[in-house]
Amino acid sequence: MTRKRTNNSPFSVNVRDLVNRPGEMREHDLEVVLAERWGEGLVAVQEGTTLSEQVRLESVHEGILVTVDVDALATGECGRCLRDIELPVEVEIQELFAYPNSEASDFEVHDDHVDLEPLVRDAVVLALPFQPVCQPDCPGLDPETGERLAERPERHPHDVADPRWSALAGLSSDSVLDTDASSAQRAAADTEER
Repeated sequence: MTRKRTNNSPFSVNVRDLVNRPGEMREHDLEVVLAERWGEGLVAVQEGTTLSEQVRLESVHEGILVTVDVDALATGECGRCLRDIELPVEVEIQELFAYPNSEASDFEVHDDHVDLEPLVRDAVVLALPFQPVCQPDCPGLDPETGERLAERPERHPHDVADPRWSALAGLSSDSVLDTDASSAQRAAADTEER
């Protein structure tokens, strides 16, 4: 359905034909090109990316019930190996846009329009992973050389001992067990002598 926008925001949807008409419903398929980057972590939905939105608007007594299915593509880098990655972002949102002077919702219908941008932006940004990975079992980088371990499967990261623990390096679990056994034998001998 083509709609005329009186508001400059590409996320603004005219709901004039639904206001105060409970039971009425409209659906829209929108494609919005982002004017700015969404997200601040290792992955984000970049400026210029197209968001696909399937919007259902339902008139209810309190306002306009909005359901939005959003599809986008986030890009960035793997949190383990720093390889470039692309991740699909899919979110479903439902929110009531209340009529002015109503206490029913955090969002309101303004000038016969609903502005979906804050709602969609928050949902998309919250759906982005905090520590994205290129694959679930990504081994990451070698701490000594910085090479990607997935590209060099024969190399394994070396266990580097912390120099502060070097005094304890001579102790092993076997020597601890031997010490415990010797202590037990001495205790048994002391008991027999009594």
